[in-house]
Amino acid sequence: MSFLSLTDIHKSYYLEKQEFPVIKGVTLDFELGEFVSILGESGGGKSTLMNIIGGLDRNFTGQVTLQGQPMDHHDEAAMNRYRRDTVGYIYQSYNLISHLTVLDNVLVPLDMSTLSKADRRERAQQLLARVGLAQQGHKYPSQLSGGQKQRVAIARALASDPQVIIADEPTGALDSENTAAVLKILDEIAAEGKLVIAVTHSQAVADAGTRIVHLADGQIDRDTQVRPAYQATVASQPKSRKLPFWANVKNALKHLRYSWKTSSLITIGTAIGLFAVILFSGLGNGIGGYINKQITDVANPRVVTVSKKQKTTTQLPGGSSNPMATVLASMSTTKPTITTAEQARVARMDHVQRVQPTYTLSNVKVNYGRHQTTIASLGNWTDASTASSVKVGHTPKQGEIVLDETAVAKKLQKKNWRQLVGKKVRLTYTTTEHQQKKTMKIRVKVAGIGKSTTQAAVTGVNTQTLIAGLKTAGMTTKPTSLTVKVDQMTNVKAVQNKIKALQVQRKKVFTTTSIASMITTLQTYVHLASSLLSVIAAISLLVSAMMIIVTMYMAVSARTKEIGILRALGESRHDIRLLFLSESLVIGLLSAVVATGLAFGLGAVANHLLLGLASYKFVQISGGNVALIFGLAIIISLLAAIWPARHAARLNPIEALSAE
Repeated sequence: MSFLSLTDIHKSYYLEKQEFPVIKGVTLDFELGEFVSILGESGGGKSTLMNIIGGLDRNFTGQVTLQGQPMDHHDEAAMNRYRRDTVGYIYQSYNLISHLTVLDNVLVPLDMSTLSKADRRERAQQLLARVGLAQQGHKYPSQLSGGQKQRVAIARALASDPQVIIADEPTGALDSENTAAVLKILDEIAAEGKLVIAVTHSQAVADAGTRIVHLADGQIDRDTQVRPAYQATVASQPKSRKLPFWANVKNALKHLRYSWKTSSLITIGTAIGLFAVILFSGLGNGIGGYINKQITDVANPRVVTVSKKQKTTTQLPGGSSNPMATVLASMSTTKPTITTAEQARVARMDHVQRVQPTYTLSNVKVNYGRHQTTIASLGNWTDASTASSVKVGHTPKQGEIVLDETAVAKKLQKKNWRQLVGKKVRLTYTTTEHQQKKTMKIRVKVAGIGKSTTQAAVTGVNTQTLIAGLKTAGMTTKPTSLTVKVDQMTNVKAVQNKIKALQVQRKKVFTTTSIASMITTLQTYVHLASSLLSVIAAISLLVSAMMIIVTMYMAVSARTKEIGILRALGESRHDIRLLFLSESLVIGLLSAVVATGLAFGLGAVANHLLLGLASYKFVQISGGNVALIFGLAIIISLLAAIWPARHAARLNPIEALSAE
């Protein structure tokens, strides 16, 4: 039983419907230890026969048998395994991968073995030493001579320790000295008990073998034994495996490093689109946060202000110029008060955390020493006020007040207004109740100075202190409104609706106001603006995706021969797809890293430049924004590479090997 047998092999090429036979019934037997030269002129079918033996060509008739077992050339997985385990190729044009170093070229088939990383590297270095290139492993193929390239190809063919070495015109591009060196190595390989099949048109090369098979016009016309074959041996070769994913990623990184100029341009182009998305998202976060801060610094968004409904005054002829209208307007300034029972009804509602009475005094005079000013509207300090609005000092306790910096403090003490904290001021409030003029005078200590980022003044007196003052002056202590604190922001609207639905004698009596709805509306506008900016950024991403697609297609076209080489070495279609998908994925991830770095860097610069406008970071990039960018980068890069990667995987390896 022969080691390798060809039985009645026929192969034809077709041009439209016209048939051109190339192999016409070839039957051959090969044994281990032989150095067989297939001799013939160009066009005689030598290379076609080589591709059939090597498991690359599947469109033929006849039978190929390995160790007595018929081979199915249409079984893709079996042929990949056969090329990984059994066959090693040496080509006339060397077919080295240009972006890999000499050592890395030899390591390619070893990546499909179960050897450890250290063992793979050691074997590759030993093979290079065997072919006289021990010191050349760090060089690229472009830095070697023709003879050196062919010796690298031999080392690569021997890497997986295959039993069959196929050499296609191995000396066709070499001078006599290098030809002799290569033939000597091939003879040594045969002497180790391997089967060496060399395809050549040179009689001198053919004579170096142990047997010459002459092929003419697709048929064997002579089969001559030149000298005895070597003793066949069975060597223990490294166990093979499918190419692991990490190997594809590693090769992708090596190619990107080799072509770093092109890769950098693609990465930057993709990063610009991603940068726009993350920057606009961060800007949306910052503006939304700034608006929220401006509002919440003045008022608590979890607070609902409750007031009694007032009847609408009938419009008199002549409008405001009518004297009677003025009288009615002055009479209507007295707001209806809220009873204790009504306050209790609100307090019993679900999600209501606390209810506080609210008082508002108009035109309150403030005296400090010889200085006096007027507070247009003074209320008691409730949950509606925020501690963050107190810039100096603290919120008011019993017998204390907070004064607004601009509206009050600087008018009482222009330069040293901060020194008012801890000092006492006198409040004077005069009003008419039941046609009687009443005046409240109380002395309070300044607990703090407030400042608002809006036009509203931050002024408030302690509630118990104010009630005590009103009682002493004989004024009513029934509140004109309530401050209702809700347990959670999400429940504010529901509580508002319940309060507005409360009825007395089947009539709704309350109106409510809250800044929560204002915040929601403003956030909607901010999100809308951010979305519009994101659409613009999405267009950039689309352009980036197109750039990756075009680049990947160009890469497939430029690296067609590399694809053929990898397939000949035993890589599957799946491996080829993963190679290009890995490259695209690496580009996408690098783009995301660059985009994130740019966004944080330029965002920091923008925030610094805007400090003069407001002490706030307007560009706020969250972890979610970064995660979104990396997710988009992965999705875009993979989607953009799917089509080119599939195209690369479907290339005919024989045609790919012949590409220039």
